[in-house]
Amino acid sequence: METLLVALIAYAVQTLTLKFALNAMWDLRQIVTQFSLAQVRVGFAVIFACPATMVVFWIATRMANQRFADYLALSWPTSHELVIALALTAALLLAQSLAWPILNRWELTATDHSFSSSPDGLLIYLMGGCIAAPITEELAFRGFIFRGWSQSFLHPRGAIALTAVAWALLHTQYNWLGQASVFASRLLLGYIRWRSNSTWLTVMMHSGVNIIMFLRGGVYV
Repeated sequence: METLLVALIAYAVQTLTLKFALNAMWDLRQIVTQFSLAQVRVGFAVIFACPATMVVFWIATRMANQRFADYLALSWPTSHELVIALALTAALLLAQSLAWPILNRWELTATDHSFSSSPDGLLIYLMGGCIAAPITEELAFRGFIFRGWSQSFLHPRGAIALTAVAWALLHTQYNWLGQASVFASRLLLGYIRWRSNSTWLTVMMHSGVNIIMFLRGGVYV
């Protein structure tokens, strides 16, 4: 329950920070007009909200007399773990790619994935969606929440499943097939986190998937 409470506080801080950033960008209309709504929301706002969210987890771990890096498993993976994670992620991406034309899993509005082709706009979209977002999400779910829940009656397997369910349910912009795909990918990331004891590895995997989606003109997961 303490883990859930801190996670909810972090979510509230992130939401408020995102709204503050969006309002600030709206006030600077001459800058906003250079970018699409997606670039402002996934780029500027996410980058701005990332540090504020991490501060909540840092305060919580310090109050519990825990080292932030140790509690969130911020250790570098071995080369063997990296190769295995890459292979598993590639297999998942291949399976999803084969299923996309059949399932038509994405149901998004135009503003969810539309962006201007200006170099500055593409760069800020890339930094927000492929760097800041994976760091925030993985340190929250596979880092802080997984650690707390895995030490409860849920144990690691239960924590993997529950964090995957929670993350899939948050993706309300997708239909149920899209959410099922997100759930499957988060099960894999949870497994990688458990076996490697490295949240940085899941950050790299998450970032890599988002970069591939970015290059394909798709959406972030």
